[in-house]
Amino acid sequence: MRDSIHKYFRIGTIQWMSHPPADYQVLDSIKTIACDDFFDALEVTRFTDDETRDRARRMLEQAHMDVCYGAQPRLLGPGLNPNDIDEEGRKKAEATLFEAVDEAEFLGARGIAFLAGKWEEATKDQAYAQLLKTTKNVCGYAASKGMNVELEVFDYDMDKAALIGPAPYAAKFAADMRSMCSNFGLIVDLSHFPTTYETSRFVIRTLRPYITHLHIGNAVVKKGCEAYGDQHPRFGFPESANDTPELLDFFRVLKEEGFFRADEPYVLSMEVKPWKGEDGDLILAGTKRVINRAWALLED
Repeated sequence: MRDSIHKYFRIGTIQWMSHPPADYQVLDSIKTIACDDFFDALEVTRFTDDETRDRARRMLEQAHMDVCYGAQPRLLGPGLNPNDIDEEGRKKAEATLFEAVDEAEFLGARGIAFLAGKWEEATKDQAYAQLLKTTKNVCGYAASKGMNVELEVFDYDMDKAALIGPAPYAAKFAADMRSMCSNFGLIVDLSHFPTTYETSRFVIRTLRPYITHLHIGNAVVKKGCEAYGDQHPRFGFPESANDTPELLDFFRVLKEEGFFRADEPYVLSMEVKPWKGEDGDLILAGTKRVINRAWALLED
């Protein structure tokens, strides 16, 4: 493409993936990313104290970045399930998502993202109803603040084993939600397509009316191989599914399906993380190279 990718997308990264908290101080991470003008957006998550949260907000304001808020760690860390068939468990998940909306608002984000919880075949319909209840309530609370809610589509039997996807089931859920809440949308992630045994073309065409946010990344789906599952290794990781050709295909499908919108660009964030001693900044640089190469190969 002769046009810059920044004409059509707000390029971001997931802060806690790019710089895992065990190895990187969060404010140092935010400054490093915010000082790189390749990034137009930054996805952050829960802060542990008020002072750090306030400093992060001021840094992001100064950097003139779009702020996105991922509530996934709020659920995954303590094992909360928004589709828990136990009503008390569901309410606990809902409560942390309400708190996520408040924190996201303070940080300047326009909404939150989360994921469905684990499920069992015998109670799948009940879990679906519980997820509808939680999501509707969170959407209602977010709407009162002029904010949006996005559900990220994950694998259903490989790693996260989340209720939503695969893509056709995610489409059903999104249609049900949109009939009640106009501020609901879906996040699709290139790194999850191999884990749901689907292609870019199938996922994007199936979910097209509901997609509001995009992630790109990689996965290893060969059993017995290092980083198997939903681990988001770098592009080109040994035995992995995605590299420049797969990202190019992703871009082609997005272009065909009308996702190149210069007037109202989607956020497109890289979701890659260093694996076992790898350097997060080198992984970010390598991911940018893959993006630049795939974009350069994309036909006008």
